[in-house]
Amino acid sequence: MITAPFEARRFQSTAAYYLRYRIPYPDSLIARVAERSGLKAGGHVLDLGCGPGQLGIAFARLQGAAVTAMDPEPEMLAAAEAGAKDAGVEITLRQGSSYDLGPDIGRLHLCVMGRSFHWMDRPATLTALDTLIEPGGAVVLFGDRHIEASPDWRTIVDKLTETFSPERHEQRLLRKSKAWAPHEAMLLASPFNNLERIGIVSEYQKDIEDIVGRVFSMSSTSPQALGDKLADFEAALRAELLDTAPDGKITEIVESNGLLAFRG
Repeated sequence: MITAPFEARRFQSTAAYYLRYRIPYPDSLIARVAERSGLKAGGHVLDLGCGPGQLGIAFARLQGAAVTAMDPEPEMLAAAEAGAKDAGVEITLRQGSSYDLGPDIGRLHLCVMGRSFHWMDRPATLTALDTLIEPGGAVVLFGDRHIEASPDWRTIVDKLTETFSPERHEQRLLRKSKAWAPHEAMLLASPFNNLERIGIVSEYQKDIEDIVGRVFSMSSTSPQALGDKLADFEAALRAELLDTAPDGKITEIVESNGLLAFRG
């Protein structure tokens, strides 16, 4: 089975861009996942690979959950701490990765992950979570499906990534290939093999600054990954975006979704 290489500091240069430029998960999606999973106020939620804590903060703010936010990246945890303060909620911050899951975390009702599961040893992570998640609890993988973008800025970014960040581009292609087992297959082979998905479709109006910031929040095109090619990449990206969107406006239709995995 092919797994993504673990790189603890992979996202150290993206923290400043995450909260500002990533499309947030809709409150309605958080509420529906909480309802379907039977999460009560005070229920323990682990936001694993939390980044700047978007999911954990949302569950604390909207559902009154007791949240532990865990990430290997100190900059991400600092952003999560600031985000929680701004939201008026308290969360427990914990530096570590899926390799550090253990009984000291405590019993969980939910483990939620937002676009982080593919960086983990997925079978080992699910085995560890089986010892922590209480009966009736679940693993929830959050993600998004980009239905349409006008203009299609992702094609532009893919082409530029191949030129400016070829190694990260190859890693990304691997995760999209048939050699990469989908998350659903990993879950079906685990104790959490009762699957269902909840999705919310929304339209967003963005500008070129929004897209550039979001691109820098991605590991394959982060400032760290681009290194001394950063300025040339940004200039090329801005030029191509402006060429395809002279008014500087981009419309996106995105499905934000949560894949709930209960024990069978």
